[in-house]
Parts: sequence; structure tokens; C-alpha cells
Amino acid sequence: MRIGKEFLSFVVVGAIGFVVDVGVLYVASPHLGWYGGRVLSWTAAATATWLLNRHFTFRARRSGASIAREYLHYMLTMLGGALVNYAAYVLTLHWVGGSWGPALGVAAGSCAGLVVNFASARYLVFRAAREH
Repeated sequence: MRIGKEFLSFVVVGAIGFVVDVGVLYVASPHLGWYGGRVLSWTAAATATWLLNRHFTFRARRSGASIAREYLHYMLTMLGGALVNYAAYVLTLHWVGGSWGPALGVAAGSCAGLVVNFASARYLVFRAAREH
């Protein structure tokens, strides 16, 4: 799959991850607050996007690693984008009030981390075995 198609698929998977992220955030926030809930919601969304990217976006680029190792590698490499994502989220919460502020923060964070996450997934996690 060419890089443009992979990127488009990554964006579609990210949109699904956004729905997971916001859904978990709004369910978890009464118990964990907007900041603690965001950590849980990011973890759920990253897990969902790993599964979808593994099966759709980067199907032809399997690394040959065990599924557990690939998952751990994915989660660790997504931390760079997660830091950018969380910073944008926190800034948005400080600037935007109301019930839609957290969802807008998740959207801003997702957009902010998109390129970092795509590059990390494509070149560090889902690189073809021959590229090692």
C-alpha cells in the first residue's frame, strides 16, 4: 500500500479511535476526573487503533514480532504523540469551558499528534521484516 493510502487509512482508524477516546473519557471522568479519565481513554483508544492499524492500515507491513511485543512497541512509540496530544488537550480544557470542552480537547490533541503517531507506527512498529 502506498504511503498516501496508508495515511488515509490511518486517519480513518484515528477517527474511530477518537470515538473510543471520547466515549471512554465521558464514562470515566465522573470517577477519575477529566485528567485521569483522559489517561484511561487514551489507553483504550490507542489499543483500538493498534488493532485496526494492524489489521487494515499496515497489514502488508507486519514486522514478524509476537503480538504482545508488537502491542507493547506500538504503545511505547505512541507515547511521543501522546505527550503532544495530552498537552493540546490540557490547553483546550483551560481555554474552553462547557460540556464539549473535553471532546474538543481530544480532537485538538488527536490532530496535534497525528503526524508523529503515523511516522512512529509506519517506520518504527509496522516496518516490513525486510526493513529491519
